[in-house]
Amino acid sequence: MENKKRTFYINLGSQEISQIRDGNNDVFTIQATEEEMFRLRQVLNEVFSADERSFWRSHIPFRHYSEDSQNDDYDYSMREAYKMIYELGDDETKQFIKSIGMDHDEDSDKIYGEENPLT
Repeated sequence: MENKKRTFYINLGSQEISQIRDGNNDVFTIQATEEEMFRLRQVLNEVFSADERSFWRSHIPFRHYSEDSQNDDYDYSMREAYKMIYELGDDETKQFIKSIGMDHDEDSDKIYGEENPLT
């Protein structure tokens, strides 16, 4: 595999990865090797799968969100995607991801930079 880093544009909402800036696909800009892009694609595929599982589970009305492993899987996958995009991102991407608190592990007592009112 080629180790040369190239520019990619990422849209997490549509889970799009592109080398061509088009429409709204440039929410995040990263520099990555083919291997790193392959790994990011795997993470985004897991986000999609977890989202689909949580969608079908959401039709069970008596099961609370906090007791739902499908939603936990989705949350974990999204965190992994944000962490990977942060590591590969340009300055603007890193600044945004840091501003929403997705640049570190979930163990923090802060939410969006504010103290967690539930702890």
